[in-house]
Amino acid sequence: MSVGHYENFPVASVLCPPALRPAVAAIYHFARTADDIADEGAASPAQRLADLAAYRADLRAVLQGRAAGPRWAAVFHPLREAAARHRLPGPLLEDLLDAFEQDARNPVYRDRAALLDYCRRSANPVGRLLLHLYGIDDDASLRRADAICSALQLINFWQDLQPDLARGRHYVPDADLQAHGLQRTDLAPGADSPALRALVQALCDWARGLMDSGAPLALHIPGRAGWELRLVVQGGLRILDRIERMDHAALTHRPTLAAVDGPVMLVRALRMRRAA
Repeated sequence: MSVGHYENFPVASVLCPPALRPAVAAIYHFARTADDIADEGAASPAQRLADLAAYRADLRAVLQGRAAGPRWAAVFHPLREAAARHRLPGPLLEDLLDAFEQDARNPVYRDRAALLDYCRRSANPVGRLLLHLYGIDDDASLRRADAICSALQLINFWQDLQPDLARGRHYVPDADLQAHGLQRTDLAPGADSPALRALVQALCDWARGLMDSGAPLALHIPGRAGWELRLVVQGGLRILDRIERMDHAALTHRPTLAAVDGPVMLVRALRMRRAA
């Protein structure tokens, strides 16, 4: 099981209120398809950017109430209906495309602030869109949603260190490498050293702190949506537990969740409720 920022938000699950499932599914497929354009296959960066530009044109068409082109009709027809019914904020959907374009350019990140700016556009819009569907827009809830989504994005990075590096993707900030006496060339699939493990531990501690700061949001969202968010939070934290159990050797093995983790996550979600 992945804890990627799209795989982990409620995708029309049994815990999602039925009236919102079509909109949630439409947002998911919009984000997932754009992410695949930026990441999957053998297209050149230039072709990926051209495809994302065409995708953005279709998005702007449906936000204006017009029909999109035929290429991604299966994505934009339901998104058009969801946008009209729920008045989806267009800037949040455009932010996602900004992040995917950045991925296609494959930059390096000088420090944590630069990486969090990427998360602001690649992950945080998902949480804000879901809060919009639930009619929640107070500042405290938005900040906590941002913390949860950024944490999930970071956890996905540290979970996928090995496969991302194999694809030439680097998400570890230069400042963190320098703080541990490392260079970017020290990061490679299968590499292992005390310094690399200390680096991964520091990155995981950062993600856990963000998740802990946002987790109270799950206790303030009523009904099934709150339970969904509790399980999302616990899924991310459980991946961090797995990395810790590996003594942070995330460059030698990709941690995953299994069926046995489900009961642990459920118990922890219940404890979050009791703590409230």
